[in-house]
Amino acid sequence: MTAAVGAFGSAPAAAGPITFNTALPVSQGELLFQETMMYRLLDDGTALPDMRVAARAGISVLAYGVTGKLTVFGMVPFLDKTLDMTTPMGAVHRANHGLGDSTFFVRYTVWQNNIAGASFRVAPILGAVAPTGRDSYRDTYGAQPRMFQPGSGTWGVLGGVVATWQTLNYEIDTSLSYQGNGRHAGYSPGHVSEFDASFQYRLLPRKLGNGLPHFLYGVLETNLIRTGRNVMNGSPVVASGGTEWFIAPGLEYVTPRWVLQGVVQIPVQRNVPFGSLRDRRIYNVALRFNF
Repeated sequence: MTAAVGAFGSAPAAAGPITFNTALPVSQGELLFQETMMYRLLDDGTALPDMRVAARAGISVLAYGVTGKLTVFGMVPFLDKTLDMTTPMGAVHRANHGLGDSTFFVRYTVWQNNIAGASFRVAPILGAVAPTGRDSYRDTYGAQPRMFQPGSGTWGVLGGVVATWQTLNYEIDTSLSYQGNGRHAGYSPGHVSEFDASFQYRLLPRKLGNGLPHFLYGVLETNLIRTGRNVMNGSPVVASGGTEWFIAPGLEYVTPRWVLQGVVQIPVQRNVPFGSLRDRRIYNVALRFNF
């Protein structure tokens, strides 16, 4: 019952997707806060990587249910990144840290169908990406690469649609989104198209009883991400962009007021240019509170 009450009532926390935030359950008058710790490892895909990036992030999400249909979201990441390269002059190590670009959007439910023990709803999203991250880091080697900076320096727009099918035993969330990026100082990050899906199945307790017990959910998610090429001074950056597909198994522990989540995103298919960075693994641990 917790998942059903949490999504449509006004109290307990609920299960939800882990690798994307657009479908997080928020009730009317409810404040949601989630902190996600992420570790992301990328390299250039060669047998002996000439370039390796490790990114650690703390992603803070705050959402409020203005009405039963309208929810507002804000997401602010704090990044700590390292870049290791092998060059003819030897090994090079570079690093930066600080706020990344922030994302703000609204979600509005335009269609909802409730039946006994289940509900289906559809909600468009619309928002913006603000250049809150620094994009001018320098070190002893000079200006750091634009793709490695914590921020892009550009404004972006975000749009998409979210659909959720929820029952007492399981939930399916899907999200289709597009992020278009602007230009700053001759640099424009590639536009991003993304399809995400999450399946959450209640493992424990096997049968629902009275009250609000704790719940354990098994989670399986998938992410298909298409990124356009970056543009620098009017010319596409050859070693950028591409498509990656992830499968992400995980677990969720749900209590009446907080949710603990963990998931590993595993790349199963890549179509990226030679020499561009590609993901090896992405680890996510999140703690979510409902007030």
